[in-house]
Amino acid sequence: MSRTSSLLLPALLALLGAGAPQPGLAGPSPAAAAPVAAAPDQGAVALAIKLLDHLDAGRFAEAESLFSPEMRAAVPADKLQQVWVSLSQNMGAPGPRGVPTTIAHGDMTVVSVPLPYAKANLAARITSDASGRIAGFLIQPGPPPVAAPVPSTSHVEREISVGSGERALPATLTLPTAASAAAPVPAVVLVHGSGPQDRDETMGPNRPFLDIAHGLAARGIAVLRYEKRTRVRPQDLAGIDFNVDDEVTRDAVAAIASVRAVEGVDRGRVFVLGHSLGGMLAPRIASQSGQVAGVVLMAAPARPVLDLMLEQSHRLAAGDGTVSETEQQALDDLGARVKRVRGAGEVAAADSPMGLPVSYWRSLESIDPVADALALRRPTLVVHGGRDIQVVDADWQRWRDQLSELRNVRLRHYPALNHLGIAGKGPGTVEEYLTAGHVDAQLIDDIAGWIRQR
Repeated sequence: MSRTSSLLLPALLALLGAGAPQPGLAGPSPAAAAPVAAAPDQGAVALAIKLLDHLDAGRFAEAESLFSPEMRAAVPADKLQQVWVSLSQNMGAPGPRGVPTTIAHGDMTVVSVPLPYAKANLAARITSDASGRIAGFLIQPGPPPVAAPVPSTSHVEREISVGSGERALPATLTLPTAASAAAPVPAVVLVHGSGPQDRDETMGPNRPFLDIAHGLAARGIAVLRYEKRTRVRPQDLAGIDFNVDDEVTRDAVAAIASVRAVEGVDRGRVFVLGHSLGGMLAPRIASQSGQVAGVVLMAAPARPVLDLMLEQSHRLAAGDGTVSETEQQALDDLGARVKRVRGAGEVAAADSPMGLPVSYWRSLESIDPVADALALRRPTLVVHGGRDIQVVDADWQRWRDQLSELRNVRLRHYPALNHLGIAGKGPGTVEEYLTAGHVDAQLIDDIAGWIRQR
């Protein structure tokens, strides 16, 4: 049995989409208004249900016929089949669908349909355009159960914004109760990994950024976490040749400015903690900001992201000891897309990995995170989990080989931790992301201790 298809790999979720919006998948156009809750649009709901009915029945050509022309080019019937079949193979038997909800994005409507499976609760986000065609389709983890807030005497939380105007991003500031203008505290900005992440970096039932924020605040450190642009304002990047700075860097720099303006925060002791892709970009973010006291690189790639994508694809496809014909076709297709991006000349988004603009991949390819860390000349903490199956030992070894002799760098390895900083036993797996856990307390304590010493 296939463990996963290559389309599931980048965020290790079952999704038709990627770390940033892409033609045909992103949904709203750049000119669309910010998303607002809407009364159910029965036409959009009926279209979404029709798509899911076709997929469940194995009618993938009929499902493709509901797509806009751009969607058909980016996600043809064979790709739909690969992803949809792999859902049951990886997530177990499907249960009855939940009640659809809708959100308006200008002249487009996003329908969210809960999709419970034996091993995970997922949700389909299906965007329909004004012509009644499906312009976006994404499978994501469903929202975790809403827990009652746990009263805390160590910190308070309040909503703020990153940036200004209609492009501002919703954010949460977690501030130790002891913080004041007379006794300011250090602060950390959390920067997400790949994918349209929320402020908690929710992965199934796990919310690692929530754990880190509360853990650091309990240790006297303020934390700012924010919604990623590709989650709450995908229209800002849809239909343009964006790059990784458009997707990540500029918003992180704005978040640094936002937290430095908070009364009770020590403006000279603001740090960036980047996870995964965010860790890779943390030195770049700090350099562009010029207002960062140090960086924490958590599960950060030290090698080109496209190399990691190829490795993950091959490793997971062969995870059961065999590579099926369908899996091999997907691997060959991914390899061809990577080769096009790394070649010269123009490449259509539909022909690049995951249908993203070639400008995005080439901007990532131009970044050497180790060189950026060496050039930063700021205190740097690199933390890595020994059970990480996404950013693996080869990356840890490169960080260690290149940075271990520097006086302002500290490297810490945690054999039991996975990519999310959650402890487990045995080899790491994709499936464990769907088991509830919490970021390791020792990891949080070590990060807090390092920050307090700066």
